[in-house]
Amino acid sequence: MSTTRWGILGAAKFAREHMGPAIAAAEGAELAALATSAPERAVPFQKFAPNLAIYHTYDELLADPTIDAIYIPLPNDMHQRWALKCLAAGKAVLVEKPVGMDVAEIDELIAVRDASGLLAAEAYMIVHHPQWQKIRDLVQSGALGDLRRVSSTFSYDNRADVDNIRQQAARGGGGLRDIGVYTFGSVRFVTGQEPARIISKQLTLENGVDVHAQVTAEFDGFTYDSTTSMRMTPWQCVEFHGETAIARLTAPFNPLVFGEARLDLVQSDGSSEVFRWPRKNHYVLQVEAFQRAMQGEAYACPLEFSRGTQAMIDEVLG
Repeated sequence: MSTTRWGILGAAKFAREHMGPAIAAAEGAELAALATSAPERAVPFQKFAPNLAIYHTYDELLADPTIDAIYIPLPNDMHQRWALKCLAAGKAVLVEKPVGMDVAEIDELIAVRDASGLLAAEAYMIVHHPQWQKIRDLVQSGALGDLRRVSSTFSYDNRADVDNIRQQAARGGGGLRDIGVYTFGSVRFVTGQEPARIISKQLTLENGVDVHAQVTAEFDGFTYDSTTSMRMTPWQCVEFHGETAIARLTAPFNPLVFGEARLDLVQSDGSSEVFRWPRKNHYVLQVEAFQRAMQGEAYACPLEFSRGTQAMIDEVLG
């Protein structure tokens, strides 16, 4: 397979620390270009991409005919607009979550994607990790018996970082748009279901953004509850509780950062089994999967999947 030449719009911290190195490390990928108005911010990227071309504007990078794919780590309110520009420039585009501010923005992006024939997708990395593929297989094969409960928690505390864009309503801030995509989307990915209804929601707002959300939803055969917070001790855990077994992911969303990717499977008779993936990097796996999808392979997180998660977020925030 030929090398995919990648460009990044903006020298964001997340791109510098995670996705930039992942692109550089992925098989068949080359991190070839970065657009930033502050050239000094490109220096850390050059440590793992020494031949990196630096552009002063996003449009200049999009005009480079040698770039095949673009990664967008911009503030939330810029995601969909620049994804559309990437498609118009003939580039495949991988967009940080949330890919749109609401369902209507994602619908527009889907239409433009279809018209262009290019790949556009949300950077929803967890579905590329083998721990999520394993838990999906367990649930859908009936290894837990009939599923009755799913519980998901993702939290951190950024109250001291008052200038963070997650605290800014005008930039699409809030905990649900930042990490609710994981608590909401993961249950949909594993079960293949959509919620029948939102049973209850409790939101805490500060300056127009949700900083804490407690949500309960009804799915076919099971109840789902989630805690998503920007005002609690950092924690993450997901449990899938069936009639004959329970499975627990201990670092479901940030393995290698929060902890080791591990799945604990406990049967009703007390017997247990542990699955571990100590070195898998879901960002690298995501880049490689995206490149295969550019060649025609099915992608684990198409825009239609992202739309379903956004529909849950829209309902809870509405």
